[in-house]
Amino acid sequence: MAHLRGRTLLLPLAAATVLVASTIFLFAAAGARWRPADTGLPFPPAAFSAAAVPVTIAGVSSNATAAARKELSFLDENGHPDDLASASDSGAAARCDPRAAAVKFFMYDLPPEFHFGLLGWSPPSPDSVWPDLTNDASPPPRYPGGLNQQHSVEYWLTLDLLSSSSPPCSAAVRVADYRDADLIFVPFFASLSYNRHSRPVPPEKVGRDKALQEKLVRYLTARPEWKRYGGADHVIVAHHPNSLLHARAVLSPAVFVLSDFGRYHPRVARLEKDVIAPYKHMAKTFVNDSAGFDDRPTLLYFRGAIYRKEGGSIRQELYYMLKDEKDVYFSFGSVQDHGASKASQGMHSSKFCLNIAGDTPSSNRLFDAIMSHCVPVIISDDIELPYEDVLDYSKFSIFVRSFDAVKKGYVMKLISGVSKEQWTSMWNRLKEVDKHFEYQYPSQKADAVQMIWQALARRVPAIHLKVHRSSRFSRSDRGK
Repeated sequence: MAHLRGRTLLLPLAAATVLVASTIFLFAAAGARWRPADTGLPFPPAAFSAAAVPVTIAGVSSNATAAARKELSFLDENGHPDDLASASDSGAAARCDPRAAAVKFFMYDLPPEFHFGLLGWSPPSPDSVWPDLTNDASPPPRYPGGLNQQHSVEYWLTLDLLSSSSPPCSAAVRVADYRDADLIFVPFFASLSYNRHSRPVPPEKVGRDKALQEKLVRYLTARPEWKRYGGADHVIVAHHPNSLLHARAVLSPAVFVLSDFGRYHPRVARLEKDVIAPYKHMAKTFVNDSAGFDDRPTLLYFRGAIYRKEGGSIRQELYYMLKDEKDVYFSFGSVQDHGASKASQGMHSSKFCLNIAGDTPSSNRLFDAIMSHCVPVIISDDIELPYEDVLDYSKFSIFVRSFDAVKKGYVMKLISGVSKEQWTSMWNRLKEVDKHFEYQYPSQKADAVQMIWQALARRVPAIHLKVHRSSRFSRSDRGK
């Protein structure tokens, strides 16, 4: 009888165990597809440093794999939804897996007047917004030459996003649904707009650049994508120090991609929120550089204006202290004044290149020096440098405080004290890092475009933290 009673007690216990196990299994299965309903934010990528990798679609046969890939739709070069699963049926070429990208972007389909229209490009049809990057016979519109190019960051990033579905795979990928994106990219060529259209053309009373900025503000602030987080997940490139002048305060919740913070109020732009991008270098890249210490006869080289509206006093003092020194050369004017070849020759034959603050803390001469493998001597107390969280500039540059630089004999004593072995170590490091400052299309691994994407990816966790903290009491507020 006791034996039967024991079996009777075990039966309900076994049934309860099965029920609990089934419930756990069902929740685990559902958890794989769960998304926080109160924020709408996707989970950040597991590792922001992971590089995007190509995925060969022709060999995909698993229904489960196809279903998983259909969950995240991204856009092809012409802005059409690119279905990886359906591509496999047609034997399509390799595609980039959006799940492997360091950062996923949703990009607005702004009218061409905000981007390639500023380059004189006209869409072939009324419903067309972007150039056809799949047509080799019709390359993308070219960015204007001269000094315009130094602030062309917006152009290279936009091209890279437009072609991000095809190899070579980028660290960034463009997705079709903003709710699947980590960040939202605003394709406004702000620097080009300033350079070309900042002044009104009669009978206009307002310059085209200002009109475009006002139009952009109205467009963005009315969009659900902006309203969702108040623009905190938006990325706007304004590399020229004077670009986005009329809209920067209103759009300041966004992440700005800038050259420096010299002309920005700290409430509008700051290092904790925004990203510093390098200038596009104007000097020629020193390929296969074998010109070492003994092959560079000039000790110290400077190219640029001595008299400036801002920051000119240090330049003038240094000039008068150094102009009669042996093996020191001053070249007055810009690369455009002298030509890229002459400027490059001067840097290629010099051991050290001066980078002195002027109207703004930064300038493209620093990046010309890096590409010329001429060790930069940086005299700019307020300068912020691209990717400095992952790149140690002290390994290939010399920093001098402004108050030390104007001390008689200080700079010459400092650089003359650098041994051949020390200089060679910095020179070798320059040859290793110069790729990080090269803009190109298509972009390549670890070039300037990819480094900027990675820098933006590193901003995503902080943006998520800010958004999540601000939404703590959202349900309580709705209940009032």
